[in-house]
Amino acid sequence: MRLAQIPLDIVDGQRGRLFLWTPMFYAMGIGLFFALPNEPSYTLLMCFLAGAAALGLLLWRVSPRGAPFLTAVLLILLGLLVGGLRTHVVAEPVLTYRYYGPVEGRVIRIDRSASDALRLTLDRVVLSDTAPSRTPARVRVSLHGDQPYVAPEPGLRLAMTAHLSPPPGPTEPGGFDFQRMAWFDRLGAVGYTQTPVLRAAPVDPSPTLWVHRSRQVLSQDLQSKLPGQTGAFAAAILTGDRSGISQETAEALRGANLSHLLAISGLHMGLLTGVVFFAIRLGLALIPGAALKWPIKNLAAGGALCAGAFYLALSGFNVATERAFVMVSVILLAVLLDRQAISLRTVAIAALILLTLHPEVLPEPGFQMSFAATTALVAVFAIVRRLHLMWSWPSWLRTIATVVISSGVAGIATAPVAAAHFNRIADYGLIANVVSVPLMGAMVIPAAVLALMLTPLGLQSLGLAVMGWGIRWILFVAESVSSWEGAVSHLPSPPPSSLPLIALGALFVILWRGRAQSFGLIAVFFGFGLWAVVERPALLISDDGALVGRMGPEGRALSKPRGSGFAATVWLENDGDLPDQERAAARAMPPLDVGPLRVRHVTGRGWQEAVHAACAEADLVIVNQLWEGRAPQTCLLADLGMLRQSGALAVSHEDDGVTIRTAYAASGVRLWNTPALRGDHAITAREVRAELLPAAIGLRFREIEGAVRLAMSGAERP
Repeated sequence: MRLAQIPLDIVDGQRGRLFLWTPMFYAMGIGLFFALPNEPSYTLLMCFLAGAAALGLLLWRVSPRGAPFLTAVLLILLGLLVGGLRTHVVAEPVLTYRYYGPVEGRVIRIDRSASDALRLTLDRVVLSDTAPSRTPARVRVSLHGDQPYVAPEPGLRLAMTAHLSPPPGPTEPGGFDFQRMAWFDRLGAVGYTQTPVLRAAPVDPSPTLWVHRSRQVLSQDLQSKLPGQTGAFAAAILTGDRSGISQETAEALRGANLSHLLAISGLHMGLLTGVVFFAIRLGLALIPGAALKWPIKNLAAGGALCAGAFYLALSGFNVATERAFVMVSVILLAVLLDRQAISLRTVAIAALILLTLHPEVLPEPGFQMSFAATTALVAVFAIVRRLHLMWSWPSWLRTIATVVISSGVAGIATAPVAAAHFNRIADYGLIANVVSVPLMGAMVIPAAVLALMLTPLGLQSLGLAVMGWGIRWILFVAESVSSWEGAVSHLPSPPPSSLPLIALGALFVILWRGRAQSFGLIAVFFGFGLWAVVERPALLISDDGALVGRMGPEGRALSKPRGSGFAATVWLENDGDLPDQERAAARAMPPLDVGPLRVRHVTGRGWQEAVHAACAEADLVIVNQLWEGRAPQTCLLADLGMLRQSGALAVSHEDDGVTIRTAYAASGVRLWNTPALRGDHAITAREVRAELLPAAIGLRFREIEGAVRLAMSGAERP
């Protein structure tokens, strides 16, 4: 019995801080939902709901000492449920085939693609010979070539001839899953057009697009009054429109770890609402007797909350700004209720709200970096206040120390997340942030608020001039720091367990009370240890069979210098290599064989004869064509038919054999990647198409995993 009391005694020692753990268990449930290999059926979701209801009722009768354990399980079940509910709520048709033909739709978003092409997101889509029930709710089209006939703006209905395809799957097993992101964005197809776009109807006067049109007008006005990249930067931080940011500027900001200044996130929302809060409070305090008669602090918080809501609308209600607004709103509501505004409890409440509204943001770097930085900053400055550090220092020195500590703590907290998702660390990012972020708060944002206030009087140029000085300094710092030798270090992608271990360990150190905090450091070190010994696949194969990459002594050698550029870039970044396809293609290509597995890659003319010749001497043959008729029986043929079922392939050599992993096996059978699940067919990951397994031809594989074990019982992959 004494052993059973130990967990209860441990939890008793954490009374007063148990609420801080609720977002972690809630996030564990959401993370478990996204990690499931199969989409939960309605029956299973109802079982989760019944279990959650039973636990909720049981909490009324359980003793207070046992309640935390039941609450933890309840939060995990609720996380699973909210993930499933959100997945079905956002469900929209997804294109299941390649389409070329007329496309008509209304512009709702304008941005730029990775190739710097103007990109439009359209809704109210019409496709030729496609029933409305099968037409995607939204499509995204990149505009290539000359576009002389129309200047896109939100609400404008356009017509074009475009190539569309389903959202692509991961470029390698376990890689970034664009299909999942597109599903929650209600994006059913992506593509491009090389022909001029035409106006199909006048601008839609719908009030729902008024904000988008206002953003566009403000963005164009800013870029006309602040020419060049200065105006583009101003438009990005005030309206969220990054279409004017050049690739060179974006790369310089990334190299100096200043790209977070472009996103309308917690920093901008905090600075804006902070400026408005103190301006309103100061203005009211200057009124004789107002501070004695009115609750000016509460009035200032209410005004700042309204300013934050306006900024959210101005940014286009994107998820990053919504996340920042929720965090700021929780803080300002605490002020209105005369509670402690900035604490770990407010961070926990904000996390719970955000994960409930948008559970899909949990795997995203923006969410992870925001809460990593916020949690670390609140915890560190709580220690500074408790120990009365810097109290005796001069005010100017305290200000400098606060900036340095803030930049350092936020940089350290977000570095593992940034390195895991973007495979790079800006080595001089602390220096760049220390000399740039204060200017953002002291000059750029206040000047932006001043410009908005002076706009009705036609005097906004005064604020914009000051804003321009600050932005030019930030851009100068970014360009200078990113050009220093060794400014950026590249790291390979970690194994899937590394980042969760690091996060859980760090949270344990911050939240736990007592000497057992040190156990959290063990988890952190173990996570970094797994990262340090990670091995990248020896051979990677794209999902169209056109590109292969073999790891060699110089790094990964690619089969061609152009084409399949997105896959090539992602592979090299995940290797911790420079994302330069031409440079990687110039490397000497090692033999494609992996251990005992003999591999050949066939492309070009005469590929049918080449496949037969390759099968005579190889175990695995990759070809970027669709093989018609009966496949050769002497090898495993990875043609377009198989690759559409499996997705990209990764081949690794291990001590006991060769492992082939596929992208769709790693991502599982989910609503966002399996068309049959959106119909009436039930599919499980245990179903196998035996003819695709190599056992019959005696290959020496330790394991073969498929897109659902290379099979989906007749269901076609997008």
